[in-house]
Amino acid sequence: MAERFDLVVFDWDGTLMDSAAAIVNAIGASCRDLGLPEPAEAQARYVIGLGLVDALKHAVPDLTEADYPRMVERYRHHFLSSDHELRLFPGVVDTLGWLSGQGRMLGVATGKSRAGLERALAHTAIAPYFHSTRCADECFSKPHPAMLLEIMDELGVQPERTLMVGDTTHDLLMARNAGVASLAVSFGAHPVDALVAAQPLACVETPAQLGAWLRQHV
Repeated sequence: MAERFDLVVFDWDGTLMDSAAAIVNAIGASCRDLGLPEPAEAQARYVIGLGLVDALKHAVPDLTEADYPRMVERYRHHFLSSDHELRLFPGVVDTLGWLSGQGRMLGVATGKSRAGLERALAHTAIAPYFHSTRCADECFSKPHPAMLLEIMDELGVQPERTLMVGDTTHDLLMARNAGVASLAVSFGAHPVDALVAAQPLACVETPAQLGAWLRQHV
């Protein structure tokens, strides 16, 4: 598998950034603000990676469509109040630097909004590593393949030369729908059994294992 991939596309929340717990907490706090039942943690974690509206439909089924704007406002309030405290997983910068040094193209396909991703990229100072990024408010939400298809088209890379790395089944199914291989990480939002059922090339348990796998196979 040496030099199999020219392009590696990463999810953001739960894959590059240790933010899954903050997202779950923001969903719960937003529900409390609106007097709605809080979703169970597993239910809230399931929606991480989806576009915000799609996520709300799953996580807060009692929310009426008329209340979506208010819920979105409360979610953004709670998440943004602490997002400056979030950190990349250990080793992420070194892994991105190694991939870049090997001549690989890098991308991001995320359920964040464009404004949210730009804020995160500015905070972490890793924007220069990425050749292309796509967000949920620019494309169909995962697991639709649009994000990957647009990134590959922009960079001129074929599906068989592309790898998607993510922590949710939404990421892995998006990859499958785009005809792209996937690598799962189990230190983010979704449980191992669900990730493995989506048939990634492998499922790594720690950020250190992620870096080691990519160095060996990419």
